[in-house]
Amino acid sequence: MASRSINKIILIGNLGQDPELRYTSSGVAVASFSMATSESWKDQDGNVQEKTQWHKLVAWRKLAEIVGEYLKKGSKVYVEGRIQYRSYDDKNGVKRDITEIVVDQLLMLDSKGASHANASSAGSAAPSLQQPVEEPGADKVDDLPF
Repeated sequence: MASRSINKIILIGNLGQDPELRYTSSGVAVASFSMATSESWKDQDGNVQEKTQWHKLVAWRKLAEIVGEYLKKGSKVYVEGRIQYRSYDDKNGVKRDITEIVVDQLLMLDSKGASHANASSAGSAAPSLQQPVEEPGADKVDDLPF
């Protein structure tokens, strides 16, 4: 029996540059972009410290086209994906190792009116607009079982 494993990452951060959208020789869209995530804390002297991590991200197909069309440097996004490691030889023949996040899901968090755009790798040509949905009868306290 094969053992189960998980390769899943969730990030919320800001793009460090405009996405680079290109197409493979077979016409498949691919977008590359970087994202910064930051954490802050107070040190023992009470001074606020901050540390920023930079992540390389890649999106494919329709999601790549959405990234290329709607995101820009500074955009705040939520992404879900998986970590991928790969190597290549640069122009000088030096082997380079890359760690990148292959994006499966993306949620645009910048406020554009009252809606947020949501996209997935299996999504439609344009992001769908998400509206908050309330459960029917959510305001009834009489239905609580305790």
